[in-house]
Amino acid sequence: MADAAGPGTGPGVAGGDGDDSLYPIAVLIDELRNEDVQLRLNSIKKLSTIALALGVERTRTELLPFLTDTIYDEDEVLLALAEQLGSFTGLVGGPDFAHCLLTPSGNCHLGQETLAVLQKSCLQPPLESLATVEETVVRDKAVESLRQISQEHTPVALEAHFVPLVKRLASGDWFTSRTSACGLFSVCYPRASNAVKAEIRQYFRSLCSDDTPMVRRAAASKLGEFAKVLELDSVKSEIVPLFTNLASDEQDSVRLLAVEACVSIAQLLSQDDLEVLVMPTLRQAVEDKSWRVRYMVADKFSELQKAVGPKITLNDLIPAFQNLLKDCEAEVRAAAAHKVKELCENLPIEGRETVIMNQILPYIKELVSDTNQHVKSALASVIMGLSTILGKENTVEHLLPLFLAQLKDECPEVRLNIISNLDCVNEVIGICQLSQSLLPAIVELAEDAKWRVRLAIIEYMPLLAGQLGVEFFDEKLNSLCMAWLVDHVYAIREAATNNLMKLVQKFGIEWAQNTIVPKVLIMANDPNYLHRMTTLFCINALSEACGQEITTKQMLPIVLKMAGDQVANVRFNVAKSLQKIGPILDTDALQEEVKPVLQKLGQDEDMDVKYFAQEAISVVAQRLRKLDFPVKDSGEPSAPGADKNHFLRPREPREDTGKFLPSMSRHKDSDRLGWLPRRQERQPGLGVQPQPRSAPHSTGMPHRSLGPMLSNGTERCL
Repeated sequence: MADAAGPGTGPGVAGGDGDDSLYPIAVLIDELRNEDVQLRLNSIKKLSTIALALGVERTRTELLPFLTDTIYDEDEVLLALAEQLGSFTGLVGGPDFAHCLLTPSGNCHLGQETLAVLQKSCLQPPLESLATVEETVVRDKAVESLRQISQEHTPVALEAHFVPLVKRLASGDWFTSRTSACGLFSVCYPRASNAVKAEIRQYFRSLCSDDTPMVRRAAASKLGEFAKVLELDSVKSEIVPLFTNLASDEQDSVRLLAVEACVSIAQLLSQDDLEVLVMPTLRQAVEDKSWRVRYMVADKFSELQKAVGPKITLNDLIPAFQNLLKDCEAEVRAAAAHKVKELCENLPIEGRETVIMNQILPYIKELVSDTNQHVKSALASVIMGLSTILGKENTVEHLLPLFLAQLKDECPEVRLNIISNLDCVNEVIGICQLSQSLLPAIVELAEDAKWRVRLAIIEYMPLLAGQLGVEFFDEKLNSLCMAWLVDHVYAIREAATNNLMKLVQKFGIEWAQNTIVPKVLIMANDPNYLHRMTTLFCINALSEACGQEITTKQMLPIVLKMAGDQVANVRFNVAKSLQKIGPILDTDALQEEVKPVLQKLGQDEDMDVKYFAQEAISVVAQRLRKLDFPVKDSGEPSAPGADKNHFLRPREPREDTGKFLPSMSRHKDSDRLGWLPRRQERQPGLGVQPQPRSAPHSTGMPHRSLGPMLSNGTERCL
């Protein structure tokens, strides 16, 4: 049966007995060696299906060796293979056979000496080979799968199979295998015996002092994770010296990773041990000659603060944070500025206000006028949160001048970050004290040359409106909202339309009827067709919020009037608007006002107008049937003229529809549109006599029958 898989050396599935049910599996196996990368990738992603069909025995003895033999492939295929093998334990027989994914596949019964020979040959197990490839993403995924498989090993199997694999990787000739080994120590150490633990620690120490910087980087990145599973004595005697050495490495890429490990190590030690073993190295990192290391300290400052405790924070970290806030590199200052709020929140409540006012606030004041806009923007995103920590009196006296200075900053991102966090200050001091200085900043942002800045302030307008109140809004900000409706950027006009809907929901229908709707409807007479279209967009958004009465009496007449617009884009948007507001209108309005307009638009010379009118006709017809003309379940067509909605048809009797259909081919719904007139030709209820489709002569293309695309039964149904 193994010989019946077709060409190649893969495991056979479709045996000589002609079992057709296994043919798809045979196809998948054949595709594993197909020249097309996409076919190989698809087959790799279905390895679990192949393994289930083969069974656990043949998966171990045939499929895994086959995968090992085809390990050299495109990185995308190898990545998928590494991911699949992580969940293969159950497919090879469960935890008792999990080692088959680690030892050379199909040779699990061989002795250790034979295995050692095979491990030096090309028949390395798939995951071990994947953990040594050059592509980092593939190696990381292989390590992830190995970590997952290690949890399914018994302690005995772990020492017999998994630990030897880690040792082989850690002592590999290529740096790729040694970097992968760094991520496996922490998962095998806790369940190993004391003798094996000592060996594992020795291997890890050797990797921390490896000649290759990439290996030392990998070891530094896993140092904190490995420290968490070690005994406390081993942490003090072995991990701390490794941390000290890595923190003083000649490569700054290694030193900055040691800072991250410092957080995990600090959580394991007592205050006294921290002061003696860790803090000297951390102080050195704060003053490191490389800005990348100092940046990492600033980025991890909140975690370091929680790890070392309040006493060391006040004595050591506060002065270190001051140095970071005035660092010569803007990236470091920006990273430290981002942590200002978290640092203040994590300080001991007793004496917190004094520490902030005396030791933090003076440096914050300097950053407000920093020369780098990224630093100011980072500070503006968190400074408002200090108001809840310092209280109303300190906020008004000390923070409010800083807020107002940033509201007037030349950088729009700084002003925007302040405005977007005003709710924090509003909870403490109220919006009244800010309104005098807030309004000029809002006006300036609303007229900013960058459209994305204008877009952002529009999104915050409902929040500001709720804080300022309806009277202040009408007096100061209403004109801004209306000006956005005629912005030259479509995204601004669209956002302004949605903004109006949110304001109506916040201030109520009466406010909309008196304040917003009249101004919107005036735009229907604007000479710019884009502004006239914006009127329709606003009506679409406001109709649901305003209800049937306002929509019928005030908005609908304007929409119907715009149906005669000279611009086709406006006319087909009229059809779309009628489709949108149709469910809101009553039957009389649909029958007496909407019907004639849709009839006229259905005969428009522009094909887009015809299309959208057809869509609106369908929706309105369903609405009318639902309200006044219940549809019977009978499938029999009614007699000609019996349908009270026959006026909704888009074509006159005996009208040649063939000329219209070819011109609709540029629409996404061209296929569906092509069938629509054919259905109408066969519906006597619409009063249309069947007419032959004329040949498309306007496009110059030969007529193509849809017959080959459809079954005979489908054609008969249509």
